[in-house]
Amino acid sequence: MDEYDDLPEYLIVSEQWWLARPEHLLVWARLRVTENGVAFVFDSKGETLAFESEDIARAALMDADFRSFDGMDEDDADSLGLWLEELEPPQGDNDEDLLPQMIKTIGPRH
Repeated sequence: MDEYDDLPEYLIVSEQWWLARPEHLLVWARLRVTENGVAFVFDSKGETLAFESEDIARAALMDADFRSFDGMDEDDADSLGLWLEELEPPQGDNDEDLLPQMIKTIGPRH
């Protein structure tokens, strides 16, 4: 665990899930923005990376071929070879609970 794990909830003003689709995998990342504008990305390795702003964090995620789950529609999911109704971000009470869910093996869509 690092110093950014499990930030106090009162500091967080928004939370977004992002996903990437390398071959046969679904990889999640969580973007949290704090009230002072600093953004934190919890990644599939269990690390929390700090960024000066939400825009910088979003750009880093996009550079790593992640797409925002918020606002994703059927066409977006289809372009990733996924069914939208099957996509659900990881859930848990803390980062430790989320970590085993951050990478999922995905077979071909039937």
